[in-house]
Amino acid sequence: MATKSLIYAGFVLALFAGEASLGLLPVQAADCRADPRPGLDWAGCGKKNLMLSGSNFSRAKLVEADLSYTDLRESNFTDADLTKAKLARASLAGAHAEKANFQKVEAYRAGFQSIFAEGASFAGAELQRANFTGADLKGANFEKAELSRVIFDKAVLTGTSFASANLARADLTKASFKGPLDFSSAFLSLTRLEALDLSASKGLEQHQLDMACGDEKTILPSGLTKPQSWPCADKD
Repeated sequence: MATKSLIYAGFVLALFAGEASLGLLPVQAADCRADPRPGLDWAGCGKKNLMLSGSNFSRAKLVEADLSYTDLRESNFTDADLTKAKLARASLAGAHAEKANFQKVEAYRAGFQSIFAEGASFAGAELQRANFTGADLKGANFEKAELSRVIFDKAVLTGTSFASANLARADLTKASFKGPLDFSSAFLSLTRLEALDLSASKGLEQHQLDMACGDEKTILPSGLTKPQSWPCADKD
């Protein structure tokens, strides 16, 4: 009898393993009631208007989570996945978000001041009027992002890509970087480029500069000229 029980148990385990390998078992649901911790799954959870500063969300799954208006200052988002998360007016000031995925987030007027986001991806993100003052964005990817009126004052942008991004009225003055910035197909209407050394920039074309705002201290790549409209009279 014991032998038959063991055989049956083995059969059940084998069947379970087979279904798991074929992806037939139910996917574990996000635990929206769980406290912040590394590897947390809050995918799709509603977490608006909360005080969560200093939390550890490293490697967390925050896909499509609603974190609007939430205080996330000095939290750890290293390697976290925030694809399509809502971060409108949320504060991530001083947070660590190295290699985090912010693709297609909705982060209107969000505060990213002094965030450490080296190698992070903001591709396709909605970041209108967000504040990246003093942020470390080395190697960050803003491809196709909406960056109108975003502030990059004193941000570190070494190796950052703005390819196909909308930088209308964004402020890059006093940003620091070494080597090229990628402006391929970027929209630079009234983008503030005063006093920047753009001599090594990639993808920068004359028609982009004709719409942008620079000054006598802006250094351009060879072959491009400063528009007669510089400096811009209207910067607001």
